Order: sequence, then structure tokens, then C-alpha cells
Amino acid sequence: MPGSAEAADAKAGASDTVAAPPGTSDTADQPTGLPDAVPAPPGAPDAAARPDGSVDAGVPAGSAAAGWGGETGPGAPAHDPHPASVRPADAVDGVAVPPHPAGAVAYRVGADGTAEPVPRHQPTASAGTFPGQVVTSAASAVAGAPDPAGDPADAGPGSVVPTGPRPEPAGGDAGPDGWPEAYAGAARDVLRGMVASTRDPVAGGRHKVFGRADLAVVPTTSTIASHLPRAVGLGLAVERLRRMDTAGRRDDPDGPPRSPWPRDAIVVCSFGDASVNHASATAAFNTAGWYDHTGLRIPVLFVCEDNGLGISVRSPEGWVERTLRARPGVRYFTADGTDPVAVHAVTAEAAGWVRRHRRPAVLHLRTVRLLGHAGADAEQAYRSTAEIAADEARDPVLATARLLVEAGVATGEELLARYDERGWQVRRTAEEVLDEPKLAAVAEVVAPLSPRRPARVAAAVAQAARRAAGPDAAGRVEAFGGKPPELAGPLTLAQSINAALADGMLSHPQLAVFGEDVAAKGGVYGVTKGLRERFGAARVFDTLLDETSVLGLGLGAGLAGMLPVPEIQYLAYLHNAEDQLRGEAATLQFFSQGAFRNPMVVRVPGLAYQEGFGGHFHNDNSVAVLRDVPGLVVAVPARPDDAGPLLRTCLAAAVVDGTVSVFLEPIALYHTRDLYEPGDGEWLGVYAEPSAWAAGHAPIGRARVYGVGSAEDVTIVTFGNGVRMSLRAASTLADEGIGCRVVDLRWLAPLPVADLIREASVTGRVLVVDETRRSGGVGEGILAALVDAGYVGAARRVAAVDSFVPLGPAARQVLVSEDAITQGARTLLAR
Repeated sequence: MPGSAEAADAKAGASDTVAAPPGTSDTADQPTGLPDAVPAPPGAPDAAARPDGSVDAGVPAGSAAAGWGGETGPGAPAHDPHPASVRPADAVDGVAVPPHPAGAVAYRVGADGTAEPVPRHQPTASAGTFPGQVVTSAASAVAGAPDPAGDPADAGPGSVVPTGPRPEPAGGDAGPDGWPEAYAGAARDVLRGMVASTRDPVAGGRHKVFGRADLAVVPTTSTIASHLPRAVGLGLAVERLRRMDTAGRRDDPDGPPRSPWPRDAIVVCSFGDASVNHASATAAFNTAGWYDHTGLRIPVLFVCEDNGLGISVRSPEGWVERTLRARPGVRYFTADGTDPVAVHAVTAEAAGWVRRHRRPAVLHLRTVRLLGHAGADAEQAYRSTAEIAADEARDPVLATARLLVEAGVATGEELLARYDERGWQVRRTAEEVLDEPKLAAVAEVVAPLSPRRPARVAAAVAQAARRAAGPDAAGRVEAFGGKPPELAGPLTLAQSINAALADGMLSHPQLAVFGEDVAAKGGVYGVTKGLRERFGAARVFDTLLDETSVLGLGLGAGLAGMLPVPEIQYLAYLHNAEDQLRGEAATLQFFSQGAFRNPMVVRVPGLAYQEGFGGHFHNDNSVAVLRDVPGLVVAVPARPDDAGPLLRTCLAAAVVDGTVSVFLEPIALYHTRDLYEPGDGEWLGVYAEPSAWAAGHAPIGRARVYGVGSAEDVTIVTFGNGVRMSLRAASTLADEGIGCRVVDLRWLAPLPVADLIREASVTGRVLVVDETRRSGGVGEGILAALVDAGYVGAARRVAAVDSFVPLGPAARQVLVSEDAITQGARTLLAR
């Protein structure tokens, strides 16, 4: 395929497969540095490939597929409107910091996208970890980690900042029993995770995961292959930040680095052989190859640990190799995973290739599985004794022992004695950690789940307002073409979101908007129209049509220090990829005690009531799957003048607390102009000028209340499309002498419980207007909150029928109507 790794290697005379012989080297792939030249156009032969096999990483400036590759154009991060006020000092806490550091130097990324050097004591590299390597978990990792010290709010949106106990350095002298502290500490940390000790430096007793912030080893969940899309996103973001740093140095040679990662950082992501069959793995490989084909670079090394088994299900002979070899744009390397010399040689070769070419590759290691899949798995039920014995004979520990004996390093007796001694040391350590404290209170368990610091979020909004109204005012006017939105007259919901996105991109240079059709087309409904032209293809770009990959790109970008705003084109399409939110985004802070964050604001057009265009895929009214994710914030702007405040809050919460938010936009209200009568224009809203942003701040979990008539008889609680319908129904009821209070929740997670209880108590009659389905809908949570708070008044609910939304007029049969709302209020009053 033109532009693929295979095509580049064919020109260099290199073999497609890199074999495992010890000591071999890829003579066609000698180090050539990290060029920044522009490659051939997307889809064209890889003209940038040199005779020595190296490939220039780049993309045509301003191309539609530029994504995070190109950095030119208006608003590109290289032209940061907020230059850093901090320059590298000659030394930080006694550690010398040269003007342009090389290697694994640590930086903290500020909220404005720039970085400053911070002190870090380099740990000794552990075996298998290469200098500058990005390790994103036991399953994926980033080489050359940013410094994990400091307050998360002082770092970038996704900076690596632990809040729990800091692990001891990986290295050190031997302990009193002769066991090197590095190994003893590693064993202790693993055992702490297994017994759920609060002293576990990664999850703090919440889960047994592998990870270390100071080594940039990102913990992953047990979900099969769900971490691979994040690894691809992290690779794309790391490369984008590297280019941004290069461009920044050209513009300001004395300025600080703009990337928290070393220039040659790569991502390493491991998985098992059975995982190659999973949809998430397929999505990750496909996305990596798709971007490589377009000319963009993703420095990711996938590592497949192939023991031939997925619990008891065998991988067919040759299937894994054939599958991995067939991935377009992903270079294939292989080695015998039970041969330590071969593994070291080929791993170094594969990592070096990815590091030089900035392109994806997969390392296929054939290995063995010792014992069952897990503690309760008795492998004798599905494996023969001979097969188990054959695997034990290939034990990599035995292979290492044989090598040491053959090399004359030690005798068999000496190695056996050392093995037994280490076994007793591990057992003693296990007995010690068994008695360590466990999590004993709800507050302890949920502390890192989704931090809430509303005062700091409000301060971040106010700070952005001061910049927009002060030093950045002229640039803001220019970005809006001389006419900022507050001077454009009343706006629709779609126009208000568009303006708020533009202001967000001005306030946050690390913010990127991406998704299906968001760039060239400006979104299916025009919500992102003009953003690419205004801010450049590096910050507003189209993705391939795969929701899992869209969210994976966002997860990786947030982890790399960016502020991603991906769009899922329709709510119904989110269900294809929901595990990226539930299993990955929402769990990262929880399982790392806040050491790692993936801040993100996911825009999702959805809900029902579209006219003339529908069916349940484009009129999906189910949000239960979102409200069930712990820590996930769900915002629903109904009114145009709420869109800006809610979006600014979500962005600020992402920067301050690493919050993951879903910004659910009612499609049917995008272009609505009228409220009561045709032509009244009362649904339009004025966009707030920056000086009013702080006063109009909308904190997470706070509702908005409208009084209609006397506002003393019925409290109507609703959201989204229900706000407009309820206001219209309240107007009808006011003509009958019935006064209503209409409560727009604005936040579906967390619910504004305090506001809800207060408003319910005013009238003693609550009508819940829920446009989602009766079973599992938002109304259930509202009523449960009332009961939990001891509300004793009357309550009634009108909700959509438990049905998919049909096409055409039939939709009216299953959705909430204004008549149902007025009738529900009358019924409440008749009790």
C-alpha cells in the first residue's frame, strides 16, 4: 500500500518481518535523527522514504487530514496567544536545566499549553524500558514521563500528577537481606495491589493494577483491548506536541518547550493474543494504519504477548501472526518470547524503528502461560499434562538460567539457591503486606473518582474572562472576524455553542475539536462551522468514522496534556463505543489515585423531536448508560444563553480537576428561534461578553429556575427539549390561573439535588417532565432524590414510552407532548 511501512521498507530492501536472531540489527534502519520535512500527499507513494529506510514525519500544511500533524494556519498552537511567563532557569533546585534539554527531562504543562521545567530525580531504567519510551500501562506506556510532582490544578489538563503515595525510585542499594531495594520494592508494590492495601502506590487499594507515574506506566482495566485506542490517541498527541515544540522553537528559540515529553518519546502498549479478535483492538490497528496512510505519524509500538490461549479458548495456529501481519501501515516484528536474548534484540530493534520513523509497529512475542488464567482456573480441565509440561520446559526463567550457566556466570546450584531465597523473601513480604490497612470509608474509596473543586473551576472561568476582556481582547475580535458574538445579536443554540467553542479555543491553546464531519463540513448541523478556517487543521480536524477511535484519540490526547473536545455525531452512535467512557475515561483517576488524568469534553448531539429527519438512530432519547458511569459529568444546554456558561464550566473542570464531561446537545433546539408564537424570537439568546462570564458562571450541579404566573402551584422539573415544552405548557396553565416554577436541571449527572429539593418544597407539588424513556430514564433519578431527601409532597411523572423513536408522525405517539404536561399538572392539583 502506498505510504505504508511495508512500502517504505521495500524501497530500502528491508524484510517485512524482523527475525529474532540474537545480535542482529536492521542495517537499513540506522539512526537518522528526527526530521521535520513534509511527506508526500495522502495516498501517494512514500516519497519521503530515504535510501537508508528512514521516513520523514510530517503532513501537508493545512491538509484536510492534517489532524495533529500540521501546525500552520491561524490559531495553531505554535502561535500561542498567551506566551509563557516562565522561562527555563539555569538550574531548578540544584538540577541543571539547559535551554533545550535532551533526553528524559521533566516538564509541567501549564493550563495555557506551555511548559516549565521542574526538578526530577531520574529513576534507574528498569529492564525492558528504553530511554525516552512512553509506557502507557502494563498494557501501555510513555517514555520519558513528565514530572509527577505538584498540584493537578497547576498542571495541564492531563498532566501526570499523583495525589497518593509516591513510589520509591526504581533502583537503589541492596537491603539488609541482600535483595536490591528496587526488586524488593517492586514485589512489595505488586503484592500490595493483590491484597488491596491502601499503601499500594498505584490504585491505593482500589484494584490490582500495574502502573507507576514516575515511569509513565499507565494502569489499565481488565476490559479486553479497551486500552489500545487510548494508546493510538496518545501516540498521535505525543507526535503533535513534538511538532508543536519544533515550531515553537523556530518562532521563539529562547522560549520553553511546549511538550511535556522528550522529542523521541514513543508509546508502548501490550495485549494478549486473544485480544486481536476484539473490536477495540481492530479499531486501534485500523486507526493507526489509517493515519499512517494519510501521512500522519503515530509512534506506537504494540506488543502482543501470545501464549496461544484466551482462558481456555485456543488461538488457531498461525491466526495471530496472519492477523497482525495483515494490518496495513503497521510494521511487523516477531521473536520467541521465551528466549531472553532474542526478545531483547528484537524489542530494541522494534522500539528503535518506531522511535526513528515515528510510525506504528507491532512486536509479536510467542510465549507460554504458566498455571491457569486466574486463581480459580484449573487448566487441567482443558489442557493435557504433556502440553502443560512442554510449556513449563519453555519457562523464560529456566531459559535465563540456562544462558547464565552456559556463559559461566553462575552454576545451576547457585541459581537454584538464589531462586529459593527470592521465593522466601517474596513470601515474607506477602505476609507483611497482608496486615497493611485497607480502605475503610466511603470517602476514602471515592476520593480520586472525580474531584470537585468548584471554587477553583469558577476562578479558572473568571481568569479566562479577564484575559478575553483584557490582554487578549484585540486578538479575540480578530478571531471573530471583527464582530464578536456578543455584538452579533440574539443567537440560536447552535450559534451559541459555536461561539463558545471558539472562545474555548482562544482561552485554551491546547484545545482541539475533532470528530466525524466537524472540520470541512462544519458539522452535520453547522455547529462547528468556520472553526477549522479560524484555528487551522491542526486543532480542528475530521476523523475516520469510528466512535471507538474518536474517543480513544480523546483519551490519549488528554493523557498527553491536551484538552480534547471530540464529537460523537449522534447519541445513538455513542453506544458503539461507550466502554471508552465507562471502562477507560472514568476509571483512570480512580485506579491511579489521580496520578493520571484524561480530561475531555465529549460533544454529543442527541435527544428526540427532530422534524422531518429521524428514526431512532437520529432521535435517540436514552441517556441511562451515561448517568450510570461514576464520576462522569453530563451537561444538557437547552437555552442559547446557557450553552456558553455550561461549556466554559466543562472546559474549566477538565483543566482544574481532570473531569470527563459529556455535553449533550438537543438537536431539535439547535436552530429553534421562537418560543410561544411564530416569529417571537423568544428562544434566541444573547451571548455574554467576557466581562459577564464570571457573574453568569454555571457551576456543575446547579439548576436554572423560571417563574411563570404566580409560580406558587406546581414545580415542573425537566431538561433539554422538555424546557421549551414546559415553558409553553406553563404559559397555558397560567391562563387558567395555575402558577408554575419550571426547573431546568441543566446537569443530568450529578443532578442538582439541592436546587431540586428547594424548588419542590416551595409548591409541594412536583411534575417531572422526562423526555427519556420511562424505564431507566432521568425521571427515576429525580424521584429517588426527592424520596431520599424526605420530600412528602405530591409527585407525578410524564415520560416517553419504552420504545425506540419511530419515523415521522408516529414519533408523537411515544414522546412527551405539551398536552401531557398540562394534563399532568392539572391532575396534581386535583389530588
